[in-house]
Amino acid sequence: MKKFGTLSITIFLMVIISCKDSGKKERFLPPSTGGINSLMVVMDSELWKGGIGDKIREHFAAPVLGLPQGEPKFTITQIPPQIFKGAITYSRSVLFVEQDTLSRAHIKTDVYAKPQKIAVIKGETYNDLAGNIDSLAGRAIASFKRVEINEAQRRFTRSLTKEKAFEEEFGISLNVPSLYKVGKHEKNFVWMDIQIPKGTMNIVAYAMPWNSFANDSTFVSDIVKMRDSIGKKYVPGPYEKTFMITEKAFSPYIFPAQIGGKKAAEARGVWEISGYPMAGPFITYIINDKENNRKLVLEGFTFAPSEEKRDYMFELEAILRTVKFNQGS
Repeated sequence: MKKFGTLSITIFLMVIISCKDSGKKERFLPPSTGGINSLMVVMDSELWKGGIGDKIREHFAAPVLGLPQGEPKFTITQIPPQIFKGAITYSRSVLFVEQDTLSRAHIKTDVYAKPQKIAVIKGETYNDLAGNIDSLAGRAIASFKRVEINEAQRRFTRSLTKEKAFEEEFGISLNVPSLYKVGKHEKNFVWMDIQIPKGTMNIVAYAMPWNSFANDSTFVSDIVKMRDSIGKKYVPGPYEKTFMITEKAFSPYIFPAQIGGKKAAEARGVWEISGYPMAGPFITYIINDKENNRKLVLEGFTFAPSEEKRDYMFELEAILRTVKFNQGS
């Protein structure tokens, strides 16, 4: 009887250890696929051609703010549900819309691949589906954008520049692809750029006094004045007395932002050359760097005449969002 008891205890301990060893294991997921800013929309083709499709396009193919010409937030590919299988399910950003007695609107993470975001919208009637699209669209777009930014950053971090101009001048680090080169480095100003097929992509950085932009009522006009003064001093046009300014016809769009762990303002708009027909989009971050008693300004701008500029600007945003403030800077 004693031997039986000892054997029982031994088996019991082995079962416990076995249970611990066979704990929940992470499921293998293949890497997700797709071009940057591409969105796979999975829904019935008849729904896509009708009002529900219009509602989706209204949100997910809306023009990106701050570009000279209208370009959609996402490049959309629509397929019917029966086609959504195999390698197609590895798409990084997916919107799944289905007519169903169950009314739902939620976002799933890493279902078929990794990283992946799938927004699921279900409803029985047109009003159900349309209402769920309206309620989820903002969160879904933000979720898709985050995963796309992360993917863009992952791609360009394969080969980063060894230039130290930003670190030397401002005590910051940026993950800048190695093809970007320093074009100008002066006191309180750094400019890096890269040649693209029909123009350039550019990153600039400079600092403003901490008490800049103290008046909320003049915030937008103060940003314009700042950009114009910096452009006049550092960003010349093709001829003498020409330089970069903010487009006069339209004020930039302003949004709150969080960059490098600090509060910031994001400005998007169009630049032009004073006295010369050149223009393009810009994105500017004005970062509250209280520790260094300054407003740090990071900006990306593109010159690419007759070319679509959404993805160029998206890459610049992805680069600027990698900023880190070095300790003691």
